Order: sequence, then structure tokens, then C-alpha cells
Amino acid sequence: MKYFIVGFMGCGKTTWSRKLAAKWGYEFIDLDHVLEAKAGMSIAEYFSSFGEDAFRQLESQVLKETEYAENTVVSTGGGLPCFFDNMDWMNANGKTLYIKLSPKTLAGRLENSKTVRPVLQGKKGDELVEFITGKLAERESFYLKASNIVEGIDMSVEKLEEALGVSG
Repeated sequence: MKYFIVGFMGCGKTTWSRKLAAKWGYEFIDLDHVLEAKAGMSIAEYFSSFGEDAFRQLESQVLKETEYAENTVVSTGGGLPCFFDNMDWMNANGKTLYIKLSPKTLAGRLENSKTVRPVLQGKKGDELVEFITGKLAERESFYLKASNIVEGIDMSVEKLEEALGVSG
């Protein structure tokens, strides 16, 4: 089975995808890393060189053209489910799981993150919470199309397995 993990940046998609794959002995794929390898540059560089439309086209292409082993856990980019038919494609080609967190919790995690996220440049505190609240309002209808949803607070591999209806 293929599992696609979706959610807003900072919700833990990569961390929990990696842990789930390790526990199950599945392959782990971070689609952002696949995209960077294909583009030959970081996502931030691609974004600033070619713009969001070109990035979203490439992101969708990478999603649909990547070879997935039968047993794989895939961490997706935060915006990937929200463009083209990507969410429908993931639901048709595996199980999807939305890691749901509040804007305030996400803001706290993103403020302390070492990862450079150009879209968040210079945003802190209330301004960051406001930005995330707006973005989530745009994206949540796509995330909620996931076949499974889990609250991202007090996360554990067991909690993920329970949300997916899988016993480890």
C-alpha cells in the first residue's frame, strides 16, 4: 500500500512519514527532495527563478511520475494537495492522511524551525498566526479530502496507525 501524508508546513509530514516507514519496513519518499533533485536546485531557488505556477506544474508532474514501491510512505509538500487534481490522484493511488494542527500550534513550530521557508520570511508572532490562518482557510478543503485525518497534537506512530486503521 502507498500512503501519502498531507498537511500544512510544519505539521510533521516528513518526520512522521519517516518514522512510519521505518516501523513498517516500507520505503520512505520525501517528494520535496525528489523535486529538488529533478530541478537541480532548492524549492526556494526554483520558486524565485520560475514562479509559483511553474513550481506547481513541476510538483504535480513529480507526484504523478515518481515510481513508488508497492509499500511506500510519501511525505508531500504542504501545497501539493491544493493544485490540479493532485489530491484526487493520491486518493486513487493509495491512502491519504491529513495531519491537522491549529494555526497557533503551526506558528509555534514554524517560528522555531531551522528550515528556510521563503513564504514565511520576516513573519513572526501574531502576523505569522494570521498568515497561517488565511492559508489554512484556502487549503483545508483540499486536506479534508484525505481518506484519513489525525490530530497532530501528542503524535505517535501508534496514533498514526490508528488513524490509518492499520495495526503495527
